[in-house]
Amino acid sequence: MGLYPFGKQGGLIMNIFEMAQIPLNKAIETMKLDAGAAAIIAVPERTLEVSIPVKMDDGTTKVFTGYRSQHSTILGPAKGGVRYHQNVSMDEVKTLAFWMTCKCAVAGLPYGGGKGGIIVDPSKLSKAELERLTRGYIDKIAPIIGEKRDIPAPDMNTNAQIMGWMMDEYSKLAGQYEPGFITGKAISVGGSLGRTAATGRGVVVAALEALKLKGIQPHEATAAVQGFGNVGSWTAKLFCDAGVKVIALSDVYGAIFKEDGFDCYDVDAYVKKTGSVIGYPGSKAISNAELLAMEVTVLAPCAIELQLTMENAAAVQASIICEGANGPTTPEADDILEAKGVMVIPDILANGGGVTVSYFEWVQNLYRYFWPEEEVIEKQNALMRKAFKAVYEKAKQYNVTLRVAAYMVALGSLEEAMKIRGMI
Repeated sequence: MGLYPFGKQGGLIMNIFEMAQIPLNKAIETMKLDAGAAAIIAVPERTLEVSIPVKMDDGTTKVFTGYRSQHSTILGPAKGGVRYHQNVSMDEVKTLAFWMTCKCAVAGLPYGGGKGGIIVDPSKLSKAELERLTRGYIDKIAPIIGEKRDIPAPDMNTNAQIMGWMMDEYSKLAGQYEPGFITGKAISVGGSLGRTAATGRGVVVAALEALKLKGIQPHEATAAVQGFGNVGSWTAKLFCDAGVKVIALSDVYGAIFKEDGFDCYDVDAYVKKTGSVIGYPGSKAISNAELLAMEVTVLAPCAIELQLTMENAAAVQASIICEGANGPTTPEADDILEAKGVMVIPDILANGGGVTVSYFEWVQNLYRYFWPEEEVIEKQNALMRKAFKAVYEKAKQYNVTLRVAAYMVALGSLEEAMKIRGMI
C-alpha cells in the first residue's frame, strides 16, 4: 500500500517513509486489515497550506509558506509537532503526521496524528522576526486547531519559547487563556514536569522491559548510546540510574569508550561546558562504526536516521536495539538483525515517551491541576510498560518482529474504532 503519491522531491524523509512502508505492509497483510480501514489511513483527513506575510526588521515584507496536516482524528484530536526548516514540504508533514497516528495508537493515547511546518531557516531570522512569523502561522491555521481538535508541540528548530508565542497568539484569538491547545511549554505557562526527560525515559523503560524478558538484571547489562542530544543524554543518564553500565557514547563530533562505564551525569556536565563528549577525561576515542558494533547488551541509537544498514548490521553485537531516534534501522538491516536473533524495539514504541508526557501536559491543562514529577514519571512508566507488553504479545502471537507487531497494534486500535464509529 503506497500511502502518498510522492514525487522525486522531499529528501531523506521520503526515503525513510518508503522504508517504513515495508513493515507496515507486512502488518496489514498479516492481520488481514479491512480494506476500507486501509483506504482510510492511506490519506490524511486534512492538510492545509498557508501563506504567512511577515514584516521584516528592515521594513520589507516576506511571504513564508506553512503547513498543517491532520492525518487522523479517529481516536481523538490530532497531535504533533511544528518544525521550522528550509526543506519542509507538504509531503513531509503528511508523512510525519501518519507516523504520529501510529505512535499515539501504540502508546494507547486518545489522539490521532498531526504535524506542521514552515519553510524557513530560523537561523537567518531575528528573534522579533521569528516571533512575528510564529504568530502569523497561528493566525492562519487557527480555524483547524484547538485543545479538542489538534494540539501542536515542538519539533525540529522549535522550542518552549516558540510554543509560548503560539499559545499567547491563540489565546488572543480565542479571547481567553488557552494553555491546553499546545504542549511542550515552559512550566510557568502550563508545561508538565518530567517532559524534558520523557523521550529518553521511554527508551530506558522499553529497554528494561526487554532485559526482563531475557532474564538479565540491569546491573548485569551494558549499553552504548549513539547521540547525546536531549534524547540520547537522558537515555544515558537514566540507564545509569537504573544500574546499567554505559560504556560508549557519541555525538556529532565522534564517540568515546570507557570499559568500566561512564558517570553519564558527569559527562552531561562536561558537554555543557565543552560542547561535545570528545575529550572526556578517562575516555578513549572510538569511531561511530565501533560504537554501533560494540559488544553490549543494549544499543540505543538516539541520533539520526539510517544508522543501521545492510553494510553494518552484521557487525552488531548487541542483544537488544532500542530505537530512540526515528528511522535508524533500514529494512535490510532489520532482516539481518532478525536472522542474528537481535531484539529490535522499534521507534514508534521506544520513543513514544515524549508524546505520552505531552498527553499528560494536555490533561493537566484541561483540568488546570498539575501533578508532581513523581506522579508524571509513574504514569509514564505504566503506559510505556503496557504498550511494550501489547506489542510483545502481538509479536509472539503472529511470530513477527516487534516492528511489525507495533504497526499491528496501532492498526488494530484504529480499525476497531472505525468499526464502532460506523466508518467501515
